[in-house]
Amino acid sequence: MSNTPMAASPLTRAVLEIDEYASGLGWDQPARLFALVDTAQLRAQEPSLAAQLGLGDEQETAGLTPIEQDEIGTDRALDEFLATIAWPDAVAGCALTVERLMLPPSAEAQVPDGLSDRKLAQWVAQHPERQEVRMTVAVLRDGARESALRLREKDTPTEVLTGPDLVPGLAEALAATFED
Repeated sequence: MSNTPMAASPLTRAVLEIDEYASGLGWDQPARLFALVDTAQLRAQEPSLAAQLGLGDEQETAGLTPIEQDEIGTDRALDEFLATIAWPDAVAGCALTVERLMLPPSAEAQVPDGLSDRKLAQWVAQHPERQEVRMTVAVLRDGARESALRLREKDTPTEVLTGPDLVPGLAEALAATFED
C-alpha cells in the first residue's frame, strides 16, 4: 500500500492496493476476483490466515483485506461467470480487476452497424485511438462502490483515476453477487 493515501476510505485503499498488486504483475493478465474482508474480523476469527497474509498487530485494524480467489476461467463471458457467484456472510465486499480496450467517446459515431460481439472486438482492437485500460472495481454489501482506472500508456501510480462511478456496469454486476 505504499502509494495509497492514508486519508482515503477503507474501500478506496483496498481498490488502490489491488491496483498496485495487479500493476506489479504486468499487463496482459487475466481477470482477477477478490473477496474483501474486514481486517479486524479476519484477525480475530482467522489468526493463522491473517498471519499468513502478513496482517500483523502493528497494521491498521479499520480496513479491508483483499483475498484473491481462484482464477477466473476464460471459457465463458465475465457477466455469466459473475452471475454464478455467491459470497459467505464473512465477506464484506468483492473486487475485480480486468483489462479492456476502450475508445474515446468521439469514436462512437464511427462504429459500424450490425457487428457481432466478436467483430466489434476486432474492430476496436484495430482502431487507432484505442486505449488499453486496467479497471479495478469494488463493491461492498452496503452498496458502497469504488473504482480505479489505469491506462497502459500512463502506467504510473500517480496516473490512476479513482471514483465510485467510473465503471457502473461492472459495479452493478459485482453488487448482484450479494443479492439473495
